[in-house]
Amino acid sequence: MKHKLIFLIINLFLIIYNASYSQKIKTTDMENMNEHKNPNLEIATFGAGCFWCTEAFYERLEGVDKVIAGFSGGHVKNPTYKEVCTGTTGHAEVAQIYFDPEKISYEELLDVFWQTHDPTTLNRQGNDVGTQYRSVIFYHEEKQQKAAEESKRETDMSGIFGDKVVTEISPLINFYEAEDYHQDYYRFNPDQPYCRVIIAPKIKKFTAKYQKKLK
Repeated sequence: MKHKLIFLIINLFLIIYNASYSQKIKTTDMENMNEHKNPNLEIATFGAGCFWCTEAFYERLEGVDKVIAGFSGGHVKNPTYKEVCTGTTGHAEVAQIYFDPEKISYEELLDVFWQTHDPTTLNRQGNDVGTQYRSVIFYHEEKQQKAAEESKRETDMSGIFGDKVVTEISPLINFYEAEDYHQDYYRFNPDQPYCRVIIAPKIKKFTAKYQKKLK
C-alpha cells in the first residue's frame, strides 16, 4: 500500500510538471511570434495584373512595411505558380501589403491601385491575359469594403479611364504565398527582359508621380 501511494504521488508530480512545462513552451512560442509582429500594421490585398509589378510599386511607399506576392480568390489549396498560370484555379495574382495606417492610409493605397493598372480590362493587363490577372480588391474587414466600393464609384464616375471600371471587390477568403523566387522579384531581377521592358518604365512613371510618398 505504501509503495502504491508513493507511485501515485510520483505520477501526479510528473503530470503536473509536464503540463506546466508544456504551457511554458506554448507561452514562449507565442512570445517569439509576437516579438516579430507589429500590432500597428494593417493588411491590404490587391490584384492588379502581374504581381511582380504590383509588389514593386507598393514596397517603395513610405509606411509600407513589407509586401508579399501570392495568390487569392481561387478554389485550389496551396497552388503553385504553374497551376495558377493555367487560369483554372480561380486564383488571382495578388500583393499582400502590410502597412502602418499612421503613415499611409488604406485610401492612399487604393489611389495607387487605380493609378498603376487598367481597371477597365476584364481578366487582362496588357499582354497578360487570364483570370489570374484580373483587377481585384480583396478586403479584410467591413471598413476596407466600404472604402473600396466608394473609391471604385468615384473612379468610375470620374471617367478618367474612358471605359467602365470592372474591378472585382470581394472578401479575402484565402491567401497563399507564392514561391520564394517571386518575392521581391523586380528588385532581384531588374535585368530580366520582362522587368526591363514592362516594369521599369512603369516604375519610372510611378516614382515621378508619387515622389513625395516614397521611402
